Amino acid sequence: MKIKTIKRSSDDYVPVKSTQESQLPRNLNPELHPFERAREYTKALNATKLERMFAQPFVGQFGHGHRDGVYMIAKNYNNLNKLASASGDGVIKYWNMSTRQEYASFRAHYGLVTGLCVTPESLSKNKNENFMLSCGDDKTVKLWSVNNDDFSNVRSDDEVTTQGLIKTFDGEHAFQGLDHHRSKPTFVTGGAQIQLWSTERAKPLSNLSWGADNVTTVKFNQNETDILASTGSDNSIVLYDLRTNSPTQKIVQTMRTNSICWNPMEAFNFVIANEDHNAYYYDMRNMSRALNVFKDHVAAVMDVDFSPTGDEIVTGSYDKTIRIYKTNQGHSREIYHTKRMQHVFQVKYSMDSKYIMSGSDDGNVRMWRSKAWERSNVKSTRERNKLEYDEKLKDRFRHMPEIRRISKHRYVPIVIKKAQEIKNIELNSMKRREMNERRTAKDKPFVPQRKQQIVGTVFKYDEKRRRRNIDDEEEDVDSD
Repeated sequence: MKIKTIKRSSDDYVPVKSTQESQLPRNLNPELHPFERAREYTKALNATKLERMFAQPFVGQFGHGHRDGVYMIAKNYNNLNKLASASGDGVIKYWNMSTRQEYASFRAHYGLVTGLCVTPESLSKNKNENFMLSCGDDKTVKLWSVNNDDFSNVRSDDEVTTQGLIKTFDGEHAFQGLDHHRSKPTFVTGGAQIQLWSTERAKPLSNLSWGADNVTTVKFNQNETDILASTGSDNSIVLYDLRTNSPTQKIVQTMRTNSICWNPMEAFNFVIANEDHNAYYYDMRNMSRALNVFKDHVAAVMDVDFSPTGDEIVTGSYDKTIRIYKTNQGHSREIYHTKRMQHVFQVKYSMDSKYIMSGSDDGNVRMWRSKAWERSNVKSTRERNKLEYDEKLKDRFRHMPEIRRISKHRYVPIVIKKAQEIKNIELNSMKRREMNERRTAKDKPFVPQRKQQIVGTVFKYDEKRRRRNIDDEEEDVDSD
């Protein structure tokens, strides 16, 4: 006769330490938990409601702001809590993001500051040294040392100062954009010409201009550091390669591009902010179509920036709002606005991707949370596990009607809501007209939305040849 006895080891449920919680045995057999999905749905619904209850995106403004509109913001790629901003009256401020107070404030240029960037830390001999490049309408590029002691004697920013100034580069025209190479002591400027400079020489090294009336924005790739992109007033986007010292591709769009930003994790992708209320995501290997179109704004998109993780972008618009998008989705997951914030000209992610800085023409630099419900306090292991579990539940049940309605609901200013309604009516009427034309004219080609903004490219992409090459490669792999 066989007798079955219940046997269990004390190691499974007796804690090793007095501070350790005892483990509870759990049978994971799904037949014993018939209401598990219903319980998890309820937990996901409650987590979604709590997320909206705790949504407080605005953190605060930096100091007392600027006297003029903030038209330039530059982040320090090697430091979490340093930020530079420049205004229309030529004043540059260097901020401590932890205290939201300024390290230094000085007048750098006569008139508008049109370009600003913090130089890489690898170029400084001392790790604690901070250098900054700025350019303006006064036809000069200036290299500054922005350490705490450099501006201790500056009492007023009414006059252009030479304290902290290391070097001045004189140009023949007003500059429109500026960016520094990630590893070499070179920088590039935009304007009537696009010029490559060295910090060790007073004159430009080369002229990279290629048929643009005025170059408005220049930006170096963060991974492939010799690749450069520029936008022009002729609605063009041009790619350059400094290894050959020549442009490689140019596309022309229907409207002007205001800003450009490279993906820090995928070296060949970049996003642009356009005047047609959209942002476009491109692959530089094939620019005949956009990878994605980011919609929802009702006015020109003035600036765009990638999060350091490369999976989200933030846009600032002339409609006085900030929107956050996932790179694989076309509609924004978040919209930020305040009553006093005016047209947003600059937006930047912090280097830990937890905060967003915005500059608007009301003179304020503001700090926002990238996730409105998230708090940066120290969390216990139990609390952190609970938050991660809630995130997984919200992602699992995100398509359920009630959860989708709660998570997507946002209050927006009535002006923007009305503008969105009018814009939707216009877009629907244009689609209806195009369908009617295609119904009567059978030879009318269908142009997808990701190609509609492109007028033309200089070097054509042969889709048939590319597909044939891909098929040949697949056949070679199969034969091997």
